[in-house]
Amino acid sequence: MLARVAAVLLVATCFVVSHSQQRTSVVRFVFTSDAHYGLTRGTFRGRTAVSAHDVNIALVSDINTLGATLGAFDFVAEGGDVANRAEIDEHVQAPSSSWAQFKADYIDGVTLKTQAGTKTPVYVVPGNHDASNAVGFYRPMAPAVDNTPMVEIYNLMMAPATRTTTTYRYAADRVLTSRDIAGVHFVFLNVWPDSVGRAWLARDLERVGPSTPVVVFTHDQPDAQSKHFTNPNGAHDINAADKFENLLSDTFADGKTVGVDDTIEQTAWETFVRQHPNITAYFHGNSNWNEFYVWSGPRHSVSLHAFRVDSPMKGKFSETDERKLSYHVATIDTGTMTMTVRERLWNTASWGDAATVDLVNYFR
Repeated sequence: MLARVAAVLLVATCFVVSHSQQRTSVVRFVFTSDAHYGLTRGTFRGRTAVSAHDVNIALVSDINTLGATLGAFDFVAEGGDVANRAEIDEHVQAPSSSWAQFKADYIDGVTLKTQAGTKTPVYVVPGNHDASNAVGFYRPMAPAVDNTPMVEIYNLMMAPATRTTTTYRYAADRVLTSRDIAGVHFVFLNVWPDSVGRAWLARDLERVGPSTPVVVFTHDQPDAQSKHFTNPNGAHDINAADKFENLLSDTFADGKTVGVDDTIEQTAWETFVRQHPNITAYFHGNSNWNEFYVWSGPRHSVSLHAFRVDSPMKGKFSETDERKLSYHVATIDTGTMTMTVRERLWNTASWGDAATVDLVNYFR
């Protein structure tokens, strides 16, 4: 799984940190993605047709055990697709109901504590399913539009700014925000770093020193899916013939079909990363398996540490083998600015692959 990793050191030891450890020495977080509330899992723990609500409760239960052995956690991050698209033919529940379950399980259900003893916050970036529920899709959904998850994600991440289901506008109300923790700049981007996201990020990084490591959380992998861009054809709308989903601000420039690679769009992100070399880590979901790798871009001009995480409901491998269900536990040593990311095999309460990367000396 790690064959593609360059300059990544595998580690097999378990990091156990005392609760008395100084706050400035460690930043720790959990990353999971693609909860897909509204779906059912074929089999799980001896049961069949198990709801996402039940599966995710089990995942959160494992997260909650980590505090006793690892200590404080600065945040838990969810990489999007909180609510599955409410497609009629898949009999998916309303996104508003899915959000209510996610809130109960994650936002209210996580019991980890920060070093200060406060409740560990849960951060969320929107996924393509969350966004499609808000803007519509080319296959029938019921309801046709339900922007509740997008509104709630926006209000959670962009506070004190608030929106309602009537005032929220997807094109204008993107989740673009950052958090600074112990010398590390964490960035949370709407679906993928399109031109609107990059323009915001350029302004955001003006206040960040060039030696401050930047860690990105978003939904799509660096080589984003072509179908998520804006339709280049006709009225540029969402339709069953073209199958573009109009979730990203950029009109697709590489061709007229979703089957064409998004080389131009990826190159724009590659150029941005090259211009901002302190962007050294990128966490994402969407493609749904565990992988630690280095993304170099279409022109092979950058080396961005990328961390792809599994899904509890749609894992490429874990959907049929629940022993492989996993999420990430990351620990940053802020003295050396090295980050260790470990695969937590949560359904067996064990550990899988791990990688340690340098967040500072790896600058391009």
